[in-house]
Amino acid sequence: MAGWVRIGEPPITVRLRRQANARRLVLRVAAEGEPVLTAPVRCRPAELRCFLDTHESWLRARLAARPAPVPLGEGARLPVGGREVVLQLGPRVALRDDGVLELPGPEPLLPGRAAGFLRVLARESCAAAASRHAAALGRAHGRITLRDTRSRWGSCTSRGDLMFSWRLAMAPPEVLDYVVAHEVAHLAEMNHSERFWAVVARLMPGYATPRAWLRRNGAALHRYDFRTLPAERLHPA
Repeated sequence: MAGWVRIGEPPITVRLRRQANARRLVLRVAAEGEPVLTAPVRCRPAELRCFLDTHESWLRARLAARPAPVPLGEGARLPVGGREVVLQLGPRVALRDDGVLELPGPEPLLPGRAAGFLRVLARESCAAAASRHAAALGRAHGRITLRDTRSRWGSCTSRGDLMFSWRLAMAPPEVLDYVVAHEVAHLAEMNHSERFWAVVARLMPGYATPRAWLRRNGAALHRYDFRTLPAERLHPA
């Protein structure tokens, strides 16, 4: 069950998420989007309000500390496979050796074109890594889907279907490979036990390094704004 709560002046909108298994109030601030307050189902509105009022200063400080979104017009820098490239208008989609990513215009559509490029790259890379790691396990994975998720980089269902964030295409290749190995390991161990991590280590020795990179830098991948640029860019004066 979800809803919205507004507190303070100027008001902050907080998403309220009630969960049956929640035992306490937990307030989280992601790299972008509204803060989320997770609460037990039976928590009274007065308790929610009191909790948010108590934590308003902390919440405002966290929101103010978030890095500003990065708009993606011509000349913007975007990480692709762990290295920065420069976006440039061109007749076709092409990642050049000189570090330029050409994308068809007009300029306000560049963010969407860049997102499409990353989705294709992520699908190819995740599919190849999933096939390789699943073969090493002697297991077969199911369907692969891509999403723009905020709370997780990947998941594996009990049927073996895999989901990955297409923003992984911005990370170094070994980081994407680690996330895929992590999720494929769930084909053998649907948990995070010592046996599970032993499977991850077998699939990717030295996984601790890319895992640490993702913990340090993963939030920054959500700074890049792939929404269409403002309409006025379509018809400059």
